Amino acid sequence: MNTNGEQRELPVWKPPLRYPFRLRVNDYVRIDGKLGRVIRVTEAAAVVLVNRPPRQFITRFDKPVRFRQPPVIVRIAANSEIEILNPRIGQKRRGRKHGRRRR
Repeated sequence: MNTNGEQRELPVWKPPLRYPFRLRVNDYVRIDGKLGRVIRVTEAAAVVLVNRPPRQFITRFDKPVRFRQPPVIVRIAANSEIEILNPRIGQKRRGRKHGRRRR
């Protein structure tokens, strides 16, 4: 406050215009030789679903069994230097246009 009781104007903070993180949602990455997809990116971390190989074993009755395991959720830094398999450099996504159908 000034001596006459008036408040000063504070500067308006504007966020940076460019995307601050290296990883983006729906990027495919390679982590420890396994394929993964980025599903969420925040300031703290990027959440990646990493595929696991199918399990194969033989039961007690000599029947082979094979099933797919669910993917593992891995949290990594949003700016981590990992290999991105589908880089989008300077591309913007276009939204679908919902208009009338042509007949």
